[in-house]
Amino acid sequence: MTVLGSSCSIPRPSRACSSYLLEGGGHRIVVDLGSGAFSNLRKYASYDDIDGVVISHMHADHFIDLIPMRYALKYGTNVRRTKMPLWLPPGGETMLRRLVGVFAPEGNGDFLSEVFDVRTYDPMSGLVLHGATVRFAPTRHFVPTFAVRYEAGGRALTYSADTAPDENVVRLARGSDLFLCEASLLRNEIESGRRGHSSALEAAQMARDAEAASLMLTHYSDGQTPDEMIALAREVYPGPVACADDHLRCDIDGTAAR
Repeated sequence: MTVLGSSCSIPRPSRACSSYLLEGGGHRIVVDLGSGAFSNLRKYASYDDIDGVVISHMHADHFIDLIPMRYALKYGTNVRRTKMPLWLPPGGETMLRRLVGVFAPEGNGDFLSEVFDVRTYDPMSGLVLHGATVRFAPTRHFVPTFAVRYEAGGRALTYSADTAPDENVVRLARGSDLFLCEASLLRNEIESGRRGHSSALEAAQMARDAEAASLMLTHYSDGQTPDEMIALAREVYPGPVACADDHLRCDIDGTAAR
């Protein structure tokens, strides 16, 4: 896994929003592509060589760099012979087409389908992508959002996407080698009304309940330091804990970070 973006919706200085490059068995899959992440992706892979993009939910900090990726696939120097598979959550295609329709009306061609093979995944069925299996679970967030479990080569990574503590996410993450979980909230921060995010402590509680082998905290602001987040997580989670940062690369079991 390569972390392409680790910030929440307010990017930390010189950091991108949510995005992760997963590689194994000859495939490259991008999960989420938030603001600034496409530039980081280009450091590690040719954009035309990605085997598919999977989007967890339709908040801009998780998908907006599909737009610069589209321009690169359409006008860039790297030519792709087939359309890029783009997997969106239910309702995502309608929302994305409405958005791009503001600046790219249909009369100028199909802005998305010129370069993307736009598909909607069924969260109940999952996907098989180039030897990897991808499963989903609904999370507790403000719009329909799906945690993602990626399995390949005998390893399993579960990505929480955006969520308040949720048993669906715990079940999906059960026994994962690496649980990549959001930690947007500060230690004593309380969401008013409907909840949609977790703190580092709550992420650690989910990791503990899922019996995940290792935990990596992500999707955080500059209101807390990685050391503070890790210390909070270690109050309740006994396994290895790390904090995601842009350009961090690690094995799916959470080791070999560099």
